[in-house]
Amino acid sequence: MYRGAAAVTDAAVLVSLDFGTADYAESLEELRLLTESAGVQVAAVVEGKRQRPDSALYAGSGKVQEIADTVQQQQAAMVIFNHDLTPAQQRNLVGRLRVRVIDRTALILDIFAQRAKSHEGKVQVELAQLRYLATRLTGLGTELGQQKGGIGLRGPGETQLETDRRKLARRVDVLKERLAKLKRQRKVQRRARSRNDVMSVSVVGYTNAGKSTLFNSLTHAGAYAADQLFATLDTTARKLYLPGQGAVVVSDTVGFIRHLPHSLVAAFRGTLEETAQADLLLHVVDINSPDRDEQIAEVNKVLHEIGADAIPQILVLNKIDLQSLPAGVEHDEYDRIARIRLSARTGAGVEMLREALAEIRAGFGRQEQTTESRINGIE
Repeated sequence: MYRGAAAVTDAAVLVSLDFGTADYAESLEELRLLTESAGVQVAAVVEGKRQRPDSALYAGSGKVQEIADTVQQQQAAMVIFNHDLTPAQQRNLVGRLRVRVIDRTALILDIFAQRAKSHEGKVQVELAQLRYLATRLTGLGTELGQQKGGIGLRGPGETQLETDRRKLARRVDVLKERLAKLKRQRKVQRRARSRNDVMSVSVVGYTNAGKSTLFNSLTHAGAYAADQLFATLDTTARKLYLPGQGAVVVSDTVGFIRHLPHSLVAAFRGTLEETAQADLLLHVVDINSPDRDEQIAEVNKVLHEIGADAIPQILVLNKIDLQSLPAGVEHDEYDRIARIRLSARTGAGVEMLREALAEIRAGFGRQEQTTESRINGIE
């Protein structure tokens, strides 16, 4: 029997099963980084191969026993699966392992909860957490005993579970209304920018690609930047003045990752829609990552989900200093700026990006004038 009292409170055993997917190794490495980003020590990793998940335990009984033995040997306090578990699987695993069991989605939600700083960010994370929790009330410490009735409260015979669900539903409604109000405020701000002929630029990319470092280098904003996953959650916007072309509004955004939980995409949809309203996307890529093509595809997948896939992009190949690569600008077959190689940390190539933005801003101004002229019947 595992002695939970002796467990290391910040140590976890990671579990990752290979179902034959091409990105298995990269996904496992991301789980390590996510765990460390959450402030948890990786005590051990248990791996295995399966054709499909077990309906009751996700892993087979033999593998679950191996996990239990590893937990006991490492005196770990929790087990983190590199997969999404059903509520039943999670309950069954807790019963077998006698420690806390969380899945990849819960881990990412926990990191988001730690990192959110703005009011909107906190509301979005709480909403995602409640949606996740809604199907998992049983087996997570909720007592199912009968509750006594009360005038104006609940009817006799209602269980604690039903009461909890009703409270949760009310809280979800409150949070959704708050986000709707914030969305309306952003819409007003977008209209004001549009009237003032201000081009908007969103910095997007895979988590830890260097988006916030580039944002700071461009705008001198001082936004938080760190070598960790999801260092930035709260969207930050700053004006960038381009000589001879006026200002553009540059926005830093949350990073994307493989298998980003749908509950998070849904909760952050309002913020992500800011990206969908941008005139230009700076898609930041870590040029040194062996998985950069897959990461680009994952970002474009999320952009498609939020309706931002048709917005013009410039690929910003970041961190060239780690390979001593030269800064440079690449054009496509139509002579449009397609890629810029730079180092946001050292500043090499950042001026090229500013010049590219000025060139695009000049074209944006002419396009706006042409559109206005057509509306007024001049053309």
